[in-house]
Amino acid sequence: MNFPVEKFKNIETPFYYYDTELLRQTLDTIVKAAEENGGYCVHYAVKANANPKVLAIIAKAGLGADCVSGNEVEAALNAGFPAEKIVFAGVAKKDKEILLGIDSNIFCFNCESIEELEIIQQLAHSRAKTANVAFRINPDVGAHTHANITTGLAENKFGIPMQDMEKVIMLADNMPNIKFIGLHFHIGSQILEMDDFKALALRINELQDRLNKQGIFVENINLGGGLGIDYNDPDKNPIPDFRLMFKTYNSLLKLREGQKLHFEPGRSVVGQMGSLITSTIFVKQGTHKKFCIVDAGMTDLIRPALYDAYHKIENISNPDGKTTTYDIVGPICESSDVFQKDYPMNETRRGDIIAIRSAGAYGEIMASRYNCRNLPKGYTTEDLI
Repeated sequence: MNFPVEKFKNIETPFYYYDTELLRQTLDTIVKAAEENGGYCVHYAVKANANPKVLAIIAKAGLGADCVSGNEVEAALNAGFPAEKIVFAGVAKKDKEILLGIDSNIFCFNCESIEELEIIQQLAHSRAKTANVAFRINPDVGAHTHANITTGLAENKFGIPMQDMEKVIMLADNMPNIKFIGLHFHIGSQILEMDDFKALALRINELQDRLNKQGIFVENINLGGGLGIDYNDPDKNPIPDFRLMFKTYNSLLKLREGQKLHFEPGRSVVGQMGSLITSTIFVKQGTHKKFCIVDAGMTDLIRPALYDAYHKIENISNPDGKTTTYDIVGPICESSDVFQKDYPMNETRRGDIIAIRSAGAYGEIMASRYNCRNLPKGYTTEDLI
């Protein structure tokens, strides 16, 4: 990625920089790959990055939106996503959020419990409307990823147990203001092994066979998201292999005639186009280590502290300098405020600009004001022209 370093010098750090050219290339890849595999429906997972300028670009590319809060639904609508392409998931939708979805005529609710179904029925009845519902089924399929971002196991809080699938469908069929339109699955995030997707496809085949024996036809199958990105070498692999993921499902999933297949990618859409830009405040020599102390912290990018996540870090002010080993740390009063330990980076000096790569997903959106810090701003390529 080419960074406009001279223009960065005029912006107060830390901030997020979004390469919108790469974002558009990624979106073009997704749209073409979806068309090649039979016209899959793709809904961008807003939770990954809800920067209004980013959302507007994704909406313009023709994707739908996957939302997990009422505010995300509003953000999607404001960015130009058509209501008929918005799906609304989440285990704890408040009444006012459900009413927002009903009043906005969104495509469907991805319903996660019988209790939620009953409330959607009550609220839809109060509006004299019919709410489309897809049931999120917990397939008890694990993903080879971090434990905190695995969502498809029986012990996870998400979804309806497989053994209750027929029960909830029959309940929905008997509710006058509910229309059952599909099944929804999501097994986790940052998945790089196609075997995880294969296992989900085979499980869905089993569940569909079970339903078909009872005369139940499912109009829509939603496979969620989960495709990972290359955090180690973002320049070598800037766009994830959407074609391989789609091809994997296409070869194994036994869709019924007339079924539509939906996906909800988030990280894979925006992860590589974003970098957290920070400045070196001090270079401190400790007893055994040298510290590069930057002005960004876990309040700006929490993934390393929360998940022990790796992000490639570059000194873009001194790209040709000799390599020195640092602990790269932030200013927050927490010992976990560390981006990398014993990390080889081009020699850094006070004031050098540092880029923390692959931060377009779950970066700006998860920022906090702990220590009364300001939230980082987000700038796109167009902002700096």
